[in-house]
Amino acid sequence: MPSQSVIECSSYLKKRGFTIAFAESATAGRLAFEFSMTEASGDILKGGLVCYDASIKEAILKIPAGFIEKYTPESAEVTEAMAFSLQKLMPASIHVAVTGLTTAGGSETYEKPVGTMFIQILTDHHSIALREVFTGNAEEIVMQTINKIAHTITRELLHQDLGDETY
Repeated sequence: MPSQSVIECSSYLKKRGFTIAFAESATAGRLAFEFSMTEASGDILKGGLVCYDASIKEAILKIPAGFIEKYTPESAEVTEAMAFSLQKLMPASIHVAVTGLTTAGGSETYEKPVGTMFIQILTDHHSIALREVFTGNAEEIVMQTINKIAHTITRELLHQDLGDETY
């Protein structure tokens, strides 16, 4: 069963008549899956792309290999590029991209430890970039990331409804 954050976000998206699409690396499809398990899924979920390996980011999302090598596959820069590329592939009201480090063996460093997740959310009004460091095992990190994304989208839409552009 999806978390309360995902259920609330999905409901709010449906209420607003919005749709959502995902480009997922570290979450490997779990983000789209969680949204697909809500009652609103048929109304809001456009689709998702799992681009776990850098070669998929290059081939499908057309992110240059040199760009990925320069910034690493798990970076704010690559995540932003994924989100903007996703916009060209899937029509939706909201586009979300996520990369990060759920286990050792990626581009982790002292400044970017395991648990570091990069999120890019594109709406009609904003481009929201988040860098979060979560703790726990891989599944806990993924679920914390999903809840952060759902909460951020709901907060963004609520502020739009209230006409608050200053947050």
